[in-house]
Amino acid sequence: MKIDHSLPLEYSTQENQMKILGFWIFLGAEIMLFATLFASYFVLADRTGSGPAGSSIFELTPVLAETILLLTSSFTIGLAIHAMRLGRTKPMLVFFGITLILGLAFLGVEIYEFNHYIHVGAALQTSAFTSILLTTLGTHGAHVTFGLVWGLFIMIQIKKRGLTPQTANKSFIFSLYWHFLDVVWIFIFSFIYLKGMM
Repeated sequence: MKIDHSLPLEYSTQENQMKILGFWIFLGAEIMLFATLFASYFVLADRTGSGPAGSSIFELTPVLAETILLLTSSFTIGLAIHAMRLGRTKPMLVFFGITLILGLAFLGVEIYEFNHYIHVGAALQTSAFTSILLTTLGTHGAHVTFGLVWGLFIMIQIKKRGLTPQTANKSFIFSLYWHFLDVVWIFIFSFIYLKGMM
């Protein structure tokens, strides 16, 4: 395996470059998945039947907490990749760990939020609106959960093997995934919560 030392470690082999390209293609498919969910949400947002509307169930405090947690985690994963490029394993692992802790806190708030929705009668089967709302939020939450498990495995590999072209490549691809989840959340925050609260 030929390593090009003039490139960042995550791009240093042809295999690594192909993996990054492949992941961008995968993210294209993920964009289509969330675009379909958003399109469905916009069609069904007013179909509340006898159930509650967004304006009566959405709470600003947990939504702001989720947004701050996820945006901060996007910043910390950026710091982890910066430390990785400087060859500093320990700070990288610290920022990686902080990212996962923030992601876990985000999930905790989201679980609280789901409990609140069910408590106020906004379950999956209540109306077309609640069904697509919980499906969209749940799909994003499932992606965050997967990211937490994936990130933990990457941290374990870096702890065992150190920074190699392979572990750097996995870390960089994970950071792309995490930033993507952040962008999706900004759309959820803007077009589901803020619009729904108006």
